[in-house]
Amino acid sequence: MDAFAKDSNVTPWPKQPQQFSDHVRAAPKPPEPRPTREAAEAAVRTLIAYAGDNPAREGVLETPKRVIDAYDELYRGYRECPVEVLDKTFSEIGAYDDFVLVRDIGFNSHCEHHMMPFFGRAHVAYRPVERVVGLSKLARLVDVYGRRLQTQEHMTSQIATAIDEILRPRGVAVMLEAEHLCMSLRGVEKPGSLTVTTQFLGSFREDAAEQVRFITMVRAGQR
Repeated sequence: MDAFAKDSNVTPWPKQPQQFSDHVRAAPKPPEPRPTREAAEAAVRTLIAYAGDNPAREGVLETPKRVIDAYDELYRGYRECPVEVLDKTFSEIGAYDDFVLVRDIGFNSHCEHHMMPFFGRAHVAYRPVERVVGLSKLARLVDVYGRRLQTQEHMTSQIATAIDEILRPRGVAVMLEAEHLCMSLRGVEKPGSLTVTTQFLGSFREDAAEQVRFITMVRAGQR
């Protein structure tokens, strides 16, 4: 649908901030005062020393700078707003009256309990009312919430709620499948284990057959 943006009637979705949840309305507010980059790099040097290495050693001398550069990328979701991601919609959908599914959206996030990565695939569907959003925007929304400290359950709920509140479709379905390194590399050490979470809203919650059809279409691409 993004490919037809130039030929479609593109309109910003009407904003009604009072109807949005806090996490949908705006990017999170940073702590006050926010630590400086110098303080963040000093904290990394402390962690290197705590691990048992010498932060002044040549091989790790530039590590604090690299870690903070990586943090700016890995946690960019704290600077992004879901409403802005799903802002523009397209009206030329003809008589289409079924759900739209974007399957196998790769994502990575970090567990808020151990700050270790978890990664996998998101499957997102919604049943539009008169207007649709660009397909790439659904993938971007997954990244907005993924690029923060998260639990998989909360991330699943946030994605579904944002689509529901901003686009106001007939229904929303979200499934996340992920491997958590805090479970694979430490603790019980079970690599390859997948955690699956789902959230159904609107017509998907009300109609079990729609849930089955959604899951069937997701699984059909994994054979």
